[in-house]
Amino acid sequence: MKHPIPTPDDIAAFRAAVADAVPLPADARVVHEPPKPRPRARQREQDEAAAIAESLHGPLEIDDLVTLGEVTSYLRTGLPRNVLRDLRRGRWSIQNHIDLHGMNRHEAHQAVSEFVAESLASGKRCLRIVHGRGFGSPGREGVLRHLVKGWLMRSKHVLAFCHAPLADGGEGALWVLLQASEGRPPR
Repeated sequence: MKHPIPTPDDIAAFRAAVADAVPLPADARVVHEPPKPRPRARQREQDEAAAIAESLHGPLEIDDLVTLGEVTSYLRTGLPRNVLRDLRRGRWSIQNHIDLHGMNRHEAHQAVSEFVAESLASGKRCLRIVHGRGFGSPGREGVLRHLVKGWLMRSKHVLAFCHAPLADGGEGALWVLLQASEGRPPR
């Protein structure tokens, strides 16, 4: 829609209509400024994110070990119980293994992380992790035995684990089932 160009008569009529108008004084004008946004607690957000990352990927503390107790098996929440039952019965063949004997907790954590990542990348789903029984540890209590279970329980790639049968390491080893790699059919 095109606006018509005002004629001299239209301009004169407008000026006559607003001739008595008085501008508002400058101090009576209302200036609307939107409220300032609430400040974000960025440091708090960073602290919370760091705490979550530490709880998911950090080393276990002694209190965590006590909480874990003697966990003998693990099944990710939401999976049917037959997944763990099939793992215990040896439905999947062991496709990769690692032995943590002689490693300290830091070396073992690095080795387990790399082992799981490499196994996932190569499409291997069923693993054996030999952590030992702890007979060589002070107090003959297996430190790695508890730590490895905690690390595996925190991994989003681990579906289940259980102690291996006696012939395959017994309480000194775990059988671990990983999720299927994306892009590869499950075996």
